[in-house]
Amino acid sequence: MEMRRQSAAMRTNTPLTCGLYLISTPIGNLGDISERALATFNQLDLLLCEDTRVTRKLLSAYGCGGIPLETYTEHNAVEMHARVLDALSKGKRIGLVSDSGTPLLSDPGERLVQAVLQAGFNVSAIPGASAVLTALCLSGLSTRRFFFAGFLPNKKGARRDELAQLCAIPGTLIFYESHHRLHDTLIDMVDILGSRNAAVARELTKMFEEVIRAPLADLVDYYHEHTDVKGECVIVVAGASTEGLSMDNIALLTLLKTELETRSVRDAVALVAAQSGRQKKDVYALALQLSKEDK
Repeated sequence: MEMRRQSAAMRTNTPLTCGLYLISTPIGNLGDISERALATFNQLDLLLCEDTRVTRKLLSAYGCGGIPLETYTEHNAVEMHARVLDALSKGKRIGLVSDSGTPLLSDPGERLVQAVLQAGFNVSAIPGASAVLTALCLSGLSTRRFFFAGFLPNKKGARRDELAQLCAIPGTLIFYESHHRLHDTLIDMVDILGSRNAAVARELTKMFEEVIRAPLADLVDYYHEHTDVKGECVIVVAGASTEGLSMDNIALLTLLKTELETRSVRDAVALVAAQSGRQKKDVYALALQLSKEDK
């Protein structure tokens, strides 16, 4: 056991080589930082972050001062890509963090990683906290397979359309959501996905961590009464069951008629196919049948 601990310590002290380092940071509890992350911070020539104020405060809590910080967002990505590649060509060691958790998950950085790899430089990941996996494990729902959908669109129509596209996925669905939109999003989920088992996780790893587990319809009622929730939320929803993937023709026709009142044939067919689990070609044939009956 002692030899394993010593070996691990030696690995955290290994000098960094030139490359881009994706460093996970705590999602709330400062104790969730890794020794390897701290060792990496102390060897960086530059650290890219979403908000320098947030990251400077985090580094200060660990006594990692003096690291040059630069803001990296979608707005300055092109400019920063050129600067990062230039720095890497000079042998520099560059880190990337998000405000909390694992970089690239609903945070900028994906295109930077692609640019660095295409240029032939090394990319390493220092794993750690993730709200996605933490919420999934706490949800009580299946962890065998899951789909992370990030943030849904702000606008109701676009949000419902995206939910319809996810309706037939058999794996557990995971979403990020702001507390401002939580109740409205849950209502749309009930309408599109049905009242599946679900969980809403808030303030993960913090003092007031809360996980509410209930069918979606019950969660709508709960958050209708509890309007004072704060913080970022993670919504975890059970995947489509095989039993729930098919509708009888009467229900299918009723749904299709309703959607055709406000949508184009193509959009209505795509949404109904996603909700029912039927093949698009079969739903399209029913749409043509309905259009003939209307003439």
